[in-house]
Amino acid sequence: MNLATLLTLSDSRLPTGGHVHSGGVEEAVAEGLVHDLDTLRAFLRRRIRTAGRVGGSVAAAVHTGALTVAAADAEMDARTPSPAARQASRAQGRGLLRLARRVWPQHTWHPLGATPHLPVVAGRVGAVAGLTPEQTALSVVYTTMTGSASAAQRLLALDPGDVAAITVELSALCDETAALATEELADLSDPLLDVLAERHSRRERPLFVS
Repeated sequence: MNLATLLTLSDSRLPTGGHVHSGGVEEAVAEGLVHDLDTLRAFLRRRIRTAGRVGGSVAAAVHTGALTVAAADAEMDARTPSPAARQASRAQGRGLLRLARRVWPQHTWHPLGATPHLPVVAGRVGAVAGLTPEQTALSVVYTTMTGSASAAQRLLALDPGDVAAITVELSALCDETAALATEELADLSDPLLDVLAERHSRRERPLFVS
């Protein structure tokens, strides 16, 4: 049951906006930072180790009750300097919250508010779904990677098999990062991702929201 739920929460079809959010890779492609499989692999590693670990740690802290919803929301704001990145996280959180209300209508969701950060919702959903804190963190870390990978595949017309091979290759890093995220609240930052998010927000007619 827990494994099936984890797989479902890591599915790219989940209405968290993953199909319209590139996690900064659209701007990275536009600026030539990501242009082939090797540069995509490097970008995904960076996303996992920074944004993935931070989001996973906040989700795990909400799951265990180490952070209240209000405190977790504030921690995410503090760890997301870019207003555009904060807006994207809240948009994705709203999508996951909408799903949670449909799947688990017997639970109280209103304390999360209308537009919570994605990791905050993920933490609450993981607890309600019966996942372990590490599984909850893993779902956040994994989707941090796959959202950008799927977007890059479309933007660069990459072979789906090649992109899938990279995500499989990086799965061990996702596991390691989720374990670290469960140990303590991460306070990492990545100025490049913040810069990409802000530049993307000013781009005319982008293909992805973020």
